[in-house]
Amino acid sequence: MQFFLGDGSIKIGQTVANTMATHKVGFVEFTILTEKEGTRCSSDERIFYGKQLKLFIVTCPYAFYCLARLNLENLMLRETDFPKIFRLCKRLEFLRLDNCDMGFRSLLTMEHPRLCELEIVRCNFERVYLNWLPELTTLTLVSWMSLDDPLSFGHVPLLHTVSISNAARSWHKMLELSEFLGKATISNLHLGFQSEKIWVKPQDPKELSQVFSELRLLNLAAISEECDLRWTLFVLQGAPSLEELCVRVCDCLKVRDEEERKKHEFSEERKDAGAKWEASDFKHHKLSVLRIFGFQSKLKFLDYITTVMEAAVNLEDIYLHEKPACEEKCAYSRQRGDRFPKSGRQKILVRNSLDMYMRPLLRLHFRF
Repeated sequence: MQFFLGDGSIKIGQTVANTMATHKVGFVEFTILTEKEGTRCSSDERIFYGKQLKLFIVTCPYAFYCLARLNLENLMLRETDFPKIFRLCKRLEFLRLDNCDMGFRSLLTMEHPRLCELEIVRCNFERVYLNWLPELTTLTLVSWMSLDDPLSFGHVPLLHTVSISNAARSWHKMLELSEFLGKATISNLHLGFQSEKIWVKPQDPKELSQVFSELRLLNLAAISEECDLRWTLFVLQGAPSLEELCVRVCDCLKVRDEEERKKHEFSEERKDAGAKWEASDFKHHKLSVLRIFGFQSKLKFLDYITTVMEAAVNLEDIYLHEKPACEEKCAYSRQRGDRFPKSGRQKILVRNSLDMYMRPLLRLHFRF
């Protein structure tokens, strides 16, 4: 059910509670909306919406007992409110928090016996402590304002899929994945940079051995076109079980005006200024697929692919994709595909530049 907070939500909650009392309901999902969208909500309005939610829960607690999925947005609650909600929703398996917090730089502690999927989007928590989530398998974190590591991993033995994305500002900390991800053993990892500063610090492969020992799929998304791509090799070198590497290059900036960028403290340095990495000679025996979105017939891309080909001795397929279309239809989308090889002659030039004839079993695919 999707509904807005307010007087009407009380009637909805009571009706749902009465229906649950019949024991004929097996699955319940609430998406609780606020009148204003997140980008237009002031702090006072989020406090007001938080009070409305608490009134709703106090009035209709039975409506939350059987919830399996819960989506909340634009709420500011007290420090003790979130734990109460988690305890009330005993069957909760999916939780999404969008633009929610307990005040600037607040701390959130997560403990729940059945929660499997957690999404935290645009929340101002200083840190989220995943203390005890024995069933958690999938975690998504989008945008954080923390000056330190935004997550702390405790007991999450089943966690295997992690997606982290942020448009980093100049003051954002460069995260060391070995420390940031703690002892979590991940098989599917997505890191998104939203065409801004690279916020991952390249590390020695030995430091990544625990975190990436089981990593199978790595997706590095929205890397600015001005960035060199060789820094990504530190993950390849530190993940011996990696089977597929996906790199997405994109320059679709959400904030382009120079004054606005200064106001919001976006970095004025090169976006990869803190992510330099000189890869030593190494061989990788598990990587079979390399995908590059936003490929262009430029030396930077060709050199990067050649380096991966030399390292990944069992590489089977290389997929080169045109620049993805921009959903916001900005100036970037009107320039898409300007140097993507489309004609037969252009494709032959790319194949020759990569010395494909030296690897007859390696397949090169062009995708529009």
